Amino acid sequence: MMDTISGALTKATVAMADALAKIPDVEIDPEGTFKYILVRVKVKDGDVHKDIVRGTKSAEYHNHIFEKVNPAMEALGMECKCLGGGKIEHNSQEKKLRVFGESTAFGKADHSVSVEKLKTAFSNYEITWSDDKK
Repeated sequence: MMDTISGALTKATVAMADALAKIPDVEIDPEGTFKYILVRVKVKDGDVHKDIVRGTKSAEYHNHIFEKVNPAMEALGMECKCLGGGKIEHNSQEKKLRVFGESTAFGKADHSVSVEKLKTAFSNYEITWSDDKK
């Protein structure tokens, strides 16, 4: 009996880890300077997690981005926690990304972590970061 239960749990865990893996690491606007947040997405009641970067010009405040991301992730059976925010300057013509600043609501994201995520999505870009406010 026990094997059946643990087998079912293992299948569920694998399915959730798979769902987590399918969530894009990065979703940002194709051009301009905009707010971004670094979000930890975790399988509900599990230990498996990953950090994602989300940024858009349409967000007046950092929490507007989180308010969009959170319900979408919850629908997938995930939990979210905002680790911080800042701004991204995206110059698609010069293939450059600059990460800087902070969020008043969430504090400063670890920009070095955000940059590592951005490098996976924009491998042919020059990506820099600083703790400068502007």
